[in-house]
Amino acid sequence: MAETLEAISERVVKCTLCDLSNGRKNAVPGEGMANAKLMIIGEAPGKYEDILGKPFVGMSGKFLNKYLELAGIDRSSTFITNSVKCRPPNNRKPVIEEISACRSYLISQISLIKPKLLLCLGTSACNSMEIRYQHLSEVRGRPMHLKFYGLEIECFVTFHPSFPMRFPKARETFLADLKEAKKIVGM
Repeated sequence: MAETLEAISERVVKCTLCDLSNGRKNAVPGEGMANAKLMIIGEAPGKYEDILGKPFVGMSGKFLNKYLELAGIDRSSTFITNSVKCRPPNNRKPVIEEISACRSYLISQISLIKPKLLLCLGTSACNSMEIRYQHLSEVRGRPMHLKFYGLEIECFVTFHPSFPMRFPKARETFLADLKEAKKIVGM
């Protein structure tokens, strides 16, 4: 019998595969449509995500929501998750071992949802998909076809929303990337 998103979420909530589980209030499996054409992958839960158990509800989430709306993408029509499902201490970037520990959940989610496009937000999302690069600019803004743990999937990389939030000069590029992702998906 095929696994459901709810069953994956239950496994995430009980997970103890890495030390991040020791400090969490709530694991954050992800949320959205089970048949979403667009799946968004971020970095890791922050303070508010840890409190609420939902992805992208803090400042970066509000910023992302605004830019998704500007790009004409309805967040409720997507599935949104993170590379790691528990908050790293002090909001630090997740390390490779933590990303690896959560990878099976991400693979299960992708396999079940079968999105037309994965939108990877920043370096941690790229690392979770094992995208190789020296600098994010090498892969940002270009569609790519990935063969990943038995999956074949289209992927598009842009900044994590925290980057254009802090650096206003990147906002136009971020918006253009979101519009391109929408175009690829045909939303």
